[in-house]
Amino acid sequence: MNWITSWFSSSKPSDSSGGIAPDRAKRKVCWDARDTYFACLDKNSVLKPGEEQNLCSKEEKRYEENCAKSWIEYFNKRRVLQEEQKDQLKMMENQANDARKRN
Repeated sequence: MNWITSWFSSSKPSDSSGGIAPDRAKRKVCWDARDTYFACLDKNSVLKPGEEQNLCSKEEKRYEENCAKSWIEYFNKRRVLQEEQKDQLKMMENQANDARKRN
């Protein structure tokens, strides 16, 4: 067996964290857990996941149990980036409105 064949083959079946994509039901469970955790962060005015100081520990645990680590990293980064983008859009809208008022 060469390195290419060994790279794509496995002697045991993979679970959802080891290569096989989760089915629709597992994705929904993950998304629901994420949404519940992020709602808790919002309720406590926390933007960045992990900075809530145990305020959402139950929700975070469910999120981590039901989502692949790579998904968690993606969702967490995306949450922060989306907020930064909202702030930038507001700033640009304010600048555009100010420019219109001057004309």
